[in-house]
Amino acid sequence: MCYGKCARCIGQSLVGLAILCIVANILLYFPNGETKYASEEHLSKFVWFFSGIIGGGLLIFLPAFVFIGLEQEDCCGCCGLDNCGKRCAMLSSVLASLIGIAGSGYCVVVAALGLAAGPLCLDSSNQWNYTFLDTEGQYLLDKSTWSQCIEPRHVVEWNVSLFSILLALGGIEFILCLIQVINGMLGGICGYCCTHHQQYDC
Repeated sequence: MCYGKCARCIGQSLVGLAILCIVANILLYFPNGETKYASEEHLSKFVWFFSGIIGGGLLIFLPAFVFIGLEQEDCCGCCGLDNCGKRCAMLSSVLASLIGIAGSGYCVVVAALGLAAGPLCLDSSNQWNYTFLDTEGQYLLDKSTWSQCIEPRHVVEWNVSLFSILLALGGIEFILCLIQVINGMLGGICGYCCTHHQQYDC
């Protein structure tokens, strides 16, 4: 197994996941494709935390591109030791992984809170409230209560779907970054690649 190739695979996966997180977060601003709710600030406060744009998106791009660049890293030899540069690069990828873990963790936490609180919507009393805030997330299991939100139309389905996507994507990003922590440490300690030919072929 080549640790650099593994890191590259993880990095490419993270790029795709980060893009999906950004798209999902942006869609949260436009229930049913309408812009007025964002301009009127009639959206859940958790939408404004930018969990998908910053946490699951921008903070994931940094480690992703670091991982992708590891396989092409050509810094062989330091202090007279072959392959030391690549080992140092693999160990430094652990720091980038921690940034990814923080970003994806933020995305997961905010998405979970957004799901638990439910959407901000216009209820039957003509007030904008977090209608399901006191249900402790139980509304997710009882679709018959979703009709309590009058406006935006289908906002419960919109929020539940997109926050669930962010939760899942953030969770996958978290796991991948955690795997790279292990991969980076093994690559740094054991050598960039396992085979003798790969390890010293610079």
